[in-house]
Amino acid sequence: MYAAERRAALALRLEQHGRVSVLDAAGDFGVSGETVRRDLAALERRGIARRVHGGAVARSSVQAVELDLLEREARQSPQKQRIAAAALAFLPAVDGSVIIDAGTSTAALVDALPDEHSLTAVTHGVATAAQLARLGQVDLHVIGGHVRGATGAAIGAGTVAAYETVGVDVAFVGTNGISIERGLTTVDFGEAAVKRAIVARAARTVVLADSSKLDTDYIVTFAALSAIDVLVTDSDASTECVARLREAGVEVVLA
Repeated sequence: MYAAERRAALALRLEQHGRVSVLDAAGDFGVSGETVRRDLAALERRGIARRVHGGAVARSSVQAVELDLLEREARQSPQKQRIAAAALAFLPAVDGSVIIDAGTSTAALVDALPDEHSLTAVTHGVATAAQLARLGQVDLHVIGGHVRGATGAAIGAGTVAAYETVGVDVAFVGTNGISIERGLTTVDFGEAAVKRAIVARAARTVVLADSSKLDTDYIVTFAALSAIDVLVTDSDASTECVARLREAGVEVVLA
C-alpha cells in the first residue's frame, strides 16, 4: 500500500470513527508506528486530524473536502507513485528553488516531498498550489491566469510573462507525449506556451511521464529533447524507446 492510499484509509477511519490509534493502524496496515505517526502528521498539516497521545482525532469541520482530495490522490497509479519517489533524487539542495507543473504526476511528487527538505516552489497549478500550501517546509509562490478546467492549470499571456521573470534550480514538468521526432507535446496551445516558458527558466528540467506517454505525439510541441535533462518514467517503458532517448542525450531513469 502506498502512502497516499494509507492516508486516505486513515482519513476515512477518522470520518467514520472520529479517532485513530497508532497501535491499531500499524497492525492493520503492516507498517511501523513511526510510519503511522508520519501519516497522521501529514493529515494534521492538511487540517483533517489533530494528533493526540497514542493517535489522532478528527477535525470534522474540514473533513469532507479534504477527504475528497485524498481519495483522488489515492487513485494515482502505482507507476506515478514510483516515478515521484525516483524524482526526489533530483530535488535541489535544501533551500533551493523549483517550479512544479500542474498535473497528476507532479501531484504525486508533491505528496512525496520530505518534511525536512525546505524549498522555494513556484507553480501555476491550482491543485498543486493547494497541496504545497499545506507543507510547512515550502515557501510557495503561485502564478495566476485563466484556469483551464481540464487540468486546473493557469494559462495565458500573463502566466507566461510571470514565468519569464523567474529563474529556478529545477523544473518538474509533466507532458502528454514524448517522442524522438517531436520532443515533448501536449494537447493545448495555452498550456504549451506556459510549459515552454517553464523549461526556458530552469537550470535543469526533469520530466515526469509514465510509459504510456512514450512514443506518443500530440498537436503542439513545447520542448525539444535537447531542452530537457532528465526523464523519469516507469519500468514498463519500451527498451528500444529508452535506448533512443538516451542516444538523443536524455538521462532516462526507470522507476
